[in-house]
Amino acid sequence: MGRPIVGITTYVTPAKWSYWDIEAALVPADYVRAVERAGGRPLLVPPSADGVDETLDAVDGLIFSGGSDLDPDLYGQEPHKETFGVVEERDRAELALLQAALARDMPVLAICRGSQVLNIARGGDLVQHLPDVVGDEKHKHTPGTFADHDVELEPGTKLAAVLGDRAPVKSHHHQGFGRVGEGLRVAAHADDGTIEAVEDPEHRFAFGVLWHPEAGEDMKLFEGLVEAAADYRAERL
Repeated sequence: MGRPIVGITTYVTPAKWSYWDIEAALVPADYVRAVERAGGRPLLVPPSADGVDETLDAVDGLIFSGGSDLDPDLYGQEPHKETFGVVEERDRAELALLQAALARDMPVLAICRGSQVLNIARGGDLVQHLPDVVGDEKHKHTPGTFADHDVELEPGTKLAAVLGDRAPVKSHHHQGFGRVGEGLRVAAHADDGTIEAVEDPEHRFAFGVLWHPEAGEDMKLFEGLVEAAADYRAERL
């Protein structure tokens, strides 16, 4: 039957290599390696609002990757002065892809920005600049470097069944969850009380985590995703 295919959404951003300095569809290689280590076959998925069904027909699970801030207009807010890098094409394509994936009960792991896409897709909103709320930069203390901290998992959640009561994580975000979207439940908090993860308990595997598991050593989330993707693949063959 082969390894399950796990799609990974890509950034659309200027990039440089060799003699080239052009816009590129790319993703950090840690995502690719994490899927491979967990036993899946990664497939990069650039944004396409009108290619949703073709994409979902080709994959058995999806990772919504990190990246720049989402357009605040999507959740009814004016832009904060610290909100930057909005790519409207990616925002709208990923919202459509995520909603369609959940409609199929396809396994989804939404990471950092991806978890924010999940919350907005369900009608939630974001805190555009967490330091305004928590008073410090602990979730993104140095641009380009992950911040290490722990999260407390909520008892009885599916995420706690995967990760246990408490887990060390690597974060790099200045935005967070505001109003939690319909049908989602809070699955983890940081020590400062901020929400670090949400999940949809009605789906086989639908987690949104604000941290970056691909940057850590613990592969449990990716192993769980690949296992769920294998089950999904077997059911539709």
